[in-house]
Amino acid sequence: MYGLIQVAGIIDQSEADLIIEEGADWLGFALRLPAKNEDLSEAEAAAIVKAIQPDNKGVIITYLTDADEIAAFCAEMGVGAIQLHGDVTPAELRRLRTLAPDLYVLKSLVVKTDNIDELREVVATSAEWVDMFITDSFNPATGAKGATGLTHDWAVSAELVRISPKPLMLAGGLTPENVAAAIEAVRPAAVDAHTGLEDPATRRKDRQKVRTFVKEARAAFDRVSAENGRSRS
Repeated sequence: MYGLIQVAGIIDQSEADLIIEEGADWLGFALRLPAKNEDLSEAEAAAIVKAIQPDNKGVIITYLTDADEIAAFCAEMGVGAIQLHGDVTPAELRRLRTLAPDLYVLKSLVVKTDNIDELREVVATSAEWVDMFITDSFNPATGAKGATGLTHDWAVSAELVRISPKPLMLAGGLTPENVAAAIEAVRPAAVDAHTGLEDPATRRKDRQKVRTFVKEARAAFDRVSAENGRSRS
């Protein structure tokens, strides 16, 4: 699982093809959002997921919090992974594991300016029921918990990597220019990018940005892996 690269906010098959061609591993589809501002329909997303799997994993990114609804939605969409950005309780995570034991569950840890203790508590109470955590940035101006284009204090994510018994994906304002520094500072198992790979005018993923992001991330993951190998020897 180490060295995983996810690109989120897929809007159509053409964009999915571009991202796969440039070497990303997982593709994230934002659906059932609070503001109902999805980039594509559920039917369109399901068709893309069917087309890209099993070589590339389709991941639903959602704010759903009810285990029954989450499990049913994943089955309907044909996905094997769900990224939960809502305030899902440990009890619902435990129930989701019972309902869909093979579902790969990512739970968000939204970094604010002063909530490290709260995030430690989420890790402690939720780790048993998830497969991976994902840190992302909070936007105090809008209340958004993802796709903000903002970075956060990477020292917080690095601390969560240190204490979490499950791997961690780093998200939040990552770009081709900063992803290498982010990986070296945080030492995550995976990275995710969304708005940082878009053309500002078209809001579509820019091929050169995706290509450079993947290249820089792969190289940084390799460097960190080599350093860890030397430290173990």
